[in-house]
Amino acid sequence: MDSALKKLGWNDFFEERFRGYATDHEPGRVSAVNKSSCKVHMKGGVVRARVSGKLRQDGLRPAVGDWVAIYRDESDIFTIQAILPRKSKISRKDPGRAIGEQVMVTNIEAVFIVTSLNQDLNMRRLERYLAVARQSGAEPVVVLNKSDLCADVEAKVDEVKAIAPDLSVIAISAAEKTGLEQLAPYLQDGKTVVLLGSSGVGKSTLINALEGRKRQKIGEIREDDGRGRHTTTVRELLVLERGGIIIDNPGMREIQLWDAGDGLDDAFQDIIELAKECKFSDCRHETEPGCAVKKAIEEGALSLGRLESYRKLQRELSAIERKKNPKLMAAERKKMKKFSRVAKEILKKKAGGL
Repeated sequence: MDSALKKLGWNDFFEERFRGYATDHEPGRVSAVNKSSCKVHMKGGVVRARVSGKLRQDGLRPAVGDWVAIYRDESDIFTIQAILPRKSKISRKDPGRAIGEQVMVTNIEAVFIVTSLNQDLNMRRLERYLAVARQSGAEPVVVLNKSDLCADVEAKVDEVKAIAPDLSVIAISAAEKTGLEQLAPYLQDGKTVVLLGSSGVGKSTLINALEGRKRQKIGEIREDDGRGRHTTTVRELLVLERGGIIIDNPGMREIQLWDAGDGLDDAFQDIIELAKECKFSDCRHETEPGCAVKKAIEEGALSLGRLESYRKLQRELSAIERKKNPKLMAAERKKMKKFSRVAKEILKKKAGGL
């Protein structure tokens, strides 16, 4: 196996799936994507490759992290002819379309969910990121940055562990370069990590700290709310000099769910387990008697905010599923029409009784 490709994450999984293209194609890994072409790492270096007309016609587009089969013609023009099967991926609802999937990154081993230990630490937003990360097929890791600005780091770590008890929660200061050694197990040759988080949480500063030099542009943080401006404007795969691969992402205030059903349940496993103890299997955790979820809230074992967050993400995911499935969409419209008709009849009867 070629050592240069292995450093980029090439392994037996991809080599097996590349066999059908091996005669006249070369493998490469997509590091950046724009409208007309892709930046691709190959064993001979970095090239700019266009996407074949066949792929575009089929509605297929490479994402950052993809392994692709590249054909090089006599004029040294590189063309991506095929996208190899993906081991893992992170998707979100395409923000530019009414309904559609945007594959953000692929073939990752770990997801660093980066957030700040300042006023920007938001448990509800973190729950959303956790649902997406758990669905990816990669290992989620919560990275709490700016520990140097936090008066009680241990208390914040415990707060996060309360909603993610089975995950690694690591406190660091990228600016002070402290705690970085805890990330070393994930940053190994051939292993890929993606950074997810809002603007200003220190993703670019973290990359610079890991590299020991200014590789990514960083911005200033507003004093009023602790948030930063978008300094990373494109999604890009970076091969670290120390070993390992990081995919840097533009900051996102919110990531819309796409296909995170299992990930959502995994992120709210405490509520799922409590619901099994409810008296009724179809309990909505509202006014039903014998509700274990309501009891946990009353006893302080579960916060109402966490339950409401779960419900919000469930509604969002259900709405997307209905849009993806015409039959579900039609059933929902029929249900709403019936509800509207019944409501009108009730109002009419009330009006007649006055």
